[in-house]
Amino acid sequence: MMGLSNLEVEKRLKKYGYNELKEKKKVTWIKILLRQFSNILVWILFAASVISVFIGEILNFWVIIFVLFFIVILGFIQEYKAEKAMESLKKIVQPTAKVIREGKIRKIPSKEVVPGDLLVLEMGDKIPADAKVIEVINLKVDEAILTGESKPIVKKKDDLIFAGTQIVHGKCKALVIATGMQTKLGKIAGMIQEVEEKTPLQKKITKLGKILALIALIACVVIFIFGVFEEVPIVEMLMVALALAVAAVPEGLPLALTLTLSLGMHRMAKQNAIIRKLLAVETLGSVTVICADKTGTITKNEMTVEKIFVDDKIFDVTGVGYEPKGEFFVDGRKVDVYKEKNLILLLKSVVLCNNAVLEEKEGKWGIIGDPTEGALIVVGTKANLWKEDLEKEYPRVGEVIFTSERKMMTTIHKKGEEILVFSKGAPEIILKKCKFIKKKDKIEEFSEDEKVKILEINKDFARSAFRVLGVAYKKASELTPENIEEDLVFLGLVAMIDPPREEVGKAIEACKKGKIRVIMVTGDNEETAKAIGKKIGLFEENKKIKTKIKNEKLKKFLEDGVVTGSELNKLSNDELESIVEDIVVYARVVPEQKLRIVNALKKKGHIVAMTGDGVNDAPALKNADIGIAMGVKGTDVAREASDMILQDDNFSTIVEAIKNGRAIYENIEKFTCYLISRNFTEVILIGLGIILLGFEFLPLLPLQILFINTFDEEMPAIALGLDPAREEIMNKPPRKVGQGILTKRNSFLVFSLALFMATVAFLIFITSNPTIGIEKARTMVFATIVGMVIFNTFNFRSLDESIFKIGIFANKLLILAVVVISLTTLCVMYIPFLQRIFEFTPLNLKEWIICLVGAFSTFVFMEVIKLFMRNKKTNPPIP
Repeated sequence: MMGLSNLEVEKRLKKYGYNELKEKKKVTWIKILLRQFSNILVWILFAASVISVFIGEILNFWVIIFVLFFIVILGFIQEYKAEKAMESLKKIVQPTAKVIREGKIRKIPSKEVVPGDLLVLEMGDKIPADAKVIEVINLKVDEAILTGESKPIVKKKDDLIFAGTQIVHGKCKALVIATGMQTKLGKIAGMIQEVEEKTPLQKKITKLGKILALIALIACVVIFIFGVFEEVPIVEMLMVALALAVAAVPEGLPLALTLTLSLGMHRMAKQNAIIRKLLAVETLGSVTVICADKTGTITKNEMTVEKIFVDDKIFDVTGVGYEPKGEFFVDGRKVDVYKEKNLILLLKSVVLCNNAVLEEKEGKWGIIGDPTEGALIVVGTKANLWKEDLEKEYPRVGEVIFTSERKMMTTIHKKGEEILVFSKGAPEIILKKCKFIKKKDKIEEFSEDEKVKILEINKDFARSAFRVLGVAYKKASELTPENIEEDLVFLGLVAMIDPPREEVGKAIEACKKGKIRVIMVTGDNEETAKAIGKKIGLFEENKKIKTKIKNEKLKKFLEDGVVTGSELNKLSNDELESIVEDIVVYARVVPEQKLRIVNALKKKGHIVAMTGDGVNDAPALKNADIGIAMGVKGTDVAREASDMILQDDNFSTIVEAIKNGRAIYENIEKFTCYLISRNFTEVILIGLGIILLGFEFLPLLPLQILFINTFDEEMPAIALGLDPAREEIMNKPPRKVGQGILTKRNSFLVFSLALFMATVAFLIFITSNPTIGIEKARTMVFATIVGMVIFNTFNFRSLDESIFKIGIFANKLLILAVVVISLTTLCVMYIPFLQRIFEFTPLNLKEWIICLVGAFSTFVFMEVIKLFMRNKKTNPPIP
C-alpha cells in the first residue's frame, strides 16, 4: 500500500480544506466587549453619572464617563488577551493521526488528513475522519458519541468507521471517504459543542462580589436613612451613598481572577502541562497522592536492549537510543552473531512480532510506535536484520494483539508453504505457553526445572532495573484461533533498560516536603519496579513499614511496601483500604486495577492524581481527582478522559504543575485579600467621617475614591495574580478541598489591616483641620491611602511570610505597577487641570512626610500581624 503522494495531498487539501469542525460558539470580540457590562461597578458608575447630571455636576459627569470608558476598555483588552491565551492553549493539544503516504507510515496533525488517505489505526486511537475499513484485526469501536450506545461495535472489512469515535480493541487500516464538516460528526457538530461551566472557585468569587455589593447597598440605605433624620440635603446624601457604593465593591476582582487562571494555565502549558479543565487548576493545589506510571513517566522512555539470554548464554549488546549501531559480546568477547543461529532466530522473532517503525529524519533516528517495540527493532538492525526486508521474506498473515490482560502479542507469518508463529510478552506468561525450548540445533521438552531456572535469570535481570520480555516461536502446518499460542518453543529473554529521569529524584524529594505521597504503578515485574524505586528514592531498602495491622496476610504485603497485581486480586476492598496508605509500589497491575487503587485512596480522604496512557486507563483517569494523560505515548481515549496532559510524559512536570497550581490559588488568595482590605478601608474611613464629623466633612470624595479603585488598585491586583511561584510553596501541606478564600487567618488579617489603615487615614484627616481647609485634608488622606497601596502591595506577596524573606524585587510586574501608580498620582495632584477636577491642593514637604509615615506605619503593622500569626499555633479568631 503506497497511499497518497505529497503532491496529491496538497491538491486535496486545497479542494476539501482542513479536516476540522467549525466552531459555532466561538467567543468573538463583540461578546467580550458586551461581557464588560456585566460588571456591577459599570452600572454603579452609570448611576453615578446620571445622578451627577441630575444635581448639576456636569464636570463630575464627564470624569465618571471617562472612568467608565477606561474600565470597559481595560477589561476588554485584558479579557481578550486571556481568551487568546486560552485559544493558543487549545492549539497545543492538536490531535495526530498515522497515515500511509508514499509507501511509508507518517504521523501528521489530524487536521491534515484528506479524502483518499490510508489511516493506520490501533487500540486507543480516536478516528480522525469517516473511513472504510480495508484491513482489520479484532476491531471494536466505541460509537457512543454518535449513537449513545456504550457497548463497542464490532467492525469488519468494508464496514464504515466514523470521525470522533474511538478504537477500544484491535487495529485496522482504513480508506478516508469524508473529512471535516462532511463527516457524520460534522453534520451534528452543533449538538456536541461543549459549554465551559464555572468552577467552584469562580462561583465563590462571584458570590463574594455579590455579598460585597449587598454590603455596599445596605450601607447606602443606612446612610440615606441617617441623612433623612439629620435633614441633610439630598445632594450630599446621594454623593455619600455613591462614595460608599464605589468604595465597597472590589471591581478588580473578576478581571484579576480571569487573568490569573487563564495566564496561569498558559504558563503551565509552556512547562509542558496542558490543563484541559479549569477545575484542575483549583484541585492541583489540594493533591495529596500522585499515582504515577513507571515507564516513560518516572523513566526516560528511551528503551535500549542491553542483554539477551539465549542458548544458556547472556549476550551483552552495545549502543544506546534508537541509532542502529552496536555489537554483541559474551563475557567481554565480541561474537559473530551470524554463527549464533538461535540468537538470529530470536532477533528475527522480535523484529517481526512488532508494530513499531524505525525511521531516519534529518540524520536522527526515531520510532513511530511503542518505545519497547522500537528498542526491539533497533537491536535487530544491529545484526543487520531490517524489518522491511524480513517482512518481505516472512509476510504477516495474522496477529493476536497485545492487551494489558494477556500481557503478550503474537504474529503469524508465511514463508512459502510454511507457517511461522512469533510471540513476545511477560516472561512468566510466555513460559506458561511454551512446551518446548530451543537449544543449539535441537528442540527439547521444556522441563519445570528449566522454567524455574529461567525465571531466576528473569529475576536477576529485573533486580538490576531491566525490563524483560520472553520470546517464543513455532512452526505449524495448520492453525486455529484456539491453538495459535499453544505449544510454543521458548527462545530466550530480552532485557532492556529504561533509566530513571535525572530530575525525578529531586521531584520526589519536593513531594515529600510538600506532604504529597508518590506511588509507582506499573505493569512491569516486581523486582524491576523495586530497583527503579530504590534508585529514585521512592523508598529505602529493607525499610519496614510500621503499621497497626495485625492480620498476617496483610502484614506480608507491607514488608517492603510492594503489592503485585495478583496479590491485589486476593484483597477485598476493605483490606485494600486498610493498607493502601502504606503501599509504595504496585507491580504487574492491569489498568482496571488502577481504579481500585484510586477508589481506596479517595475513601481514605486523599486527593488523587493518577497517570495513564491506555484505553483501559480511562475509568481510573476519570475517577481520579486529577486524571493525567501522556501527551507522547498516550492514546486519544486517555487524553479525552483526563484533566491534564503531559506534553513530555515527565513525572517532574506533574510536580511542577502542582507547584504552579498551589501558586495560582495562593495568588488568588493574595489579590482577593488585598482588594477587600483596600475597599473596607475606604468604607470604614467614610463611616468614621460621617459618624464623627457629619456629611459635609467626607474624608474622600467619590471621584477620589473612584480614581484609587480604578487606577491605583487594578494593576497591583493583576500583578499579585501573576506572582511567580516560590520554591517554599512546596514546603507547605496541600490545601484542603473546599477551603474558602477568607479563612480565619485571612479574615483576621484583612479586617485588622482595614481597621488600622482607616484609623491612620482618619487621624491624618482630622489633624489636617478639615474645618479650615477641607481640600488640603482630603489631599493628605488621598496621598496617605495611595502610599498604603504602594507599601502594602509588596507586603501582600505573602499572607504569612515576611516581605524581607520572600524579596521585594522578584515580581517585576509589581514594580512596574508601583511606578505607574506613583506617576499617575503625582499627575492628578499637580497638573492644574486635573487638580481642579479632583479638588486637590499641592502638599509641602512636611505634609508629604506625614502622609508617607502614616502609610509606612501600615506596612509595619501588617508585618507585625503576620509575625503574630506565624507564632500562634492555632488560627486567631475573627475580631
